[in-house]
Amino acid sequence: MQKPKYRFNVFINCPFDPDYKSLFNALVFAVYDCGFIGRCALEEDDGSKIRVQKIFEIIAECRLGIHDLSRVEIDRSTKLPRFNMPLELGAFLGAKYYGKNEQKNKACLILDSKRYRYQKFISDIAGQDIQAHENSSKRIITIVRNWLRAYSQASIPSGSVIWKRYSTFKGDLPLLCQELRLNQSELIYNDYVLLVSNWLKINT
Repeated sequence: MQKPKYRFNVFINCPFDPDYKSLFNALVFAVYDCGFIGRCALEEDDGSKIRVQKIFEIIAECRLGIHDLSRVEIDRSTKLPRFNMPLELGAFLGAKYYGKNEQKNKACLILDSKRYRYQKFISDIAGQDIQAHENSSKRIITIVRNWLRAYSQASIPSGSVIWKRYSTFKGDLPLLCQELRLNQSELIYNDYVLLVSNWLKINT
């Protein structure tokens, strides 16, 4: 039996570092403005669970997934790349391939900063359609909107409209934080989602 929210849940698999923050915030806003629910590893902090177990559980609850593979550069401190995003993409594809019932209906959007760069570091997904956001918040909003439109039963504003709405939301964010006694520089994922959701309720 398919859970009611399953088809609206979107697993967000992307970098969480400060350099990606502007893209992440824009992506999350677009998901919610399109009528979907963003899910990611940042939504809960349960020390009793192994991290990968938590990720697998979230993946199982999401029909859709957005996977950004753009963070493959060498880490300054470890001198090694980070492989979390490809690992979680593999888990999502495995759930679709080996899963039963609603898991077979999974679909995903794969992102990178440049269109064909992924072929140099993860050639096994060659042939799949990869979208390039070019490190642009405006572009990532349009890409996410256009992809989610295929899975929505309702009309969704154009990418350029959502971008304008996001720009307005960013301007309103300091006051929104003040009203909820939140420090904008200390927002965690659940804080940000609450602020986005509250703003959308008033500005739909």
